[in-house]
Amino acid sequence: MRTKIVVGNWKMNNTIAESEILAQELIAALGENFSGCEVGIAPTFLALDAAGKAIEGSGIQLVAQNCHYENDGAYTGEVSARMLTAAGCSSVIIGHSERRQYFGETNVTVNLRIKKALSEGLNVILCVGETLAQRESGVTEAIIASQVREGLMDISDISSLVIAYEPVWAIGTGKTASSAQAEEVHLHIRTLVAELYGKEAAAALRIQYGGSVKPSNAAELFAMPNIDGGLIGGASLNAADFVAIVKAASH
Repeated sequence: MRTKIVVGNWKMNNTIAESEILAQELIAALGENFSGCEVGIAPTFLALDAAGKAIEGSGIQLVAQNCHYENDGAYTGEVSARMLTAAGCSSVIIGHSERRQYFGETNVTVNLRIKKALSEGLNVILCVGETLAQRESGVTEAIIASQVREGLMDISDISSLVIAYEPVWAIGTGKTASSAQAEEVHLHIRTLVAELYGKEAAAALRIQYGGSVKPSNAAELFAMPNIDGGLIGGASLNAADFVAIVKAASH
């Protein structure tokens, strides 16, 4: 049975001090109530050190929001995978829709970043998802397939990988794919992965859902057979909400 995984993506929110406080609040609220679920937080780069120290020994994983595909060099504003491992990160989010939409991320650069992250020993959360226009045009499966195929090009081992399905139209909008809609796409992803890597690898792969997950809908989403947890945005900025979502996954 696949272990559920819930990661809070804090995006560009919280100062260093605020991130430390939120991390401490999460530890206090979670206690030992997430034994059946892996939990991670992804603060801003500036807050990685403070948040990492706050969660040390708690079992909560430190996750980065992005990484570059080179070790170092003239890439102003970027952070490398080896810098993230040195900062204590165990995982990194790659290909989030906001990176694709606002910063020109493509399937090609996503692939390069994944390769570099894996080579540095980081686990990877690969984000995929369609826009509202693409869903309404009936090309959701084709878009997801291209993001998965091209994102994983020439990558032979996906044992350190999680895929997060995030319908772009449901991120930060308050809209949520129904459990049936989300399950349909998750099954499509797992079927595609089976074609690429075999049934055993596909069965072991964890696929998260992201897109306005809240305490009120988490249990229903996580009950779907192919939904293995969540990549949580806005709700992860509130300790009580995030803990409720983690508990839904744990149960």
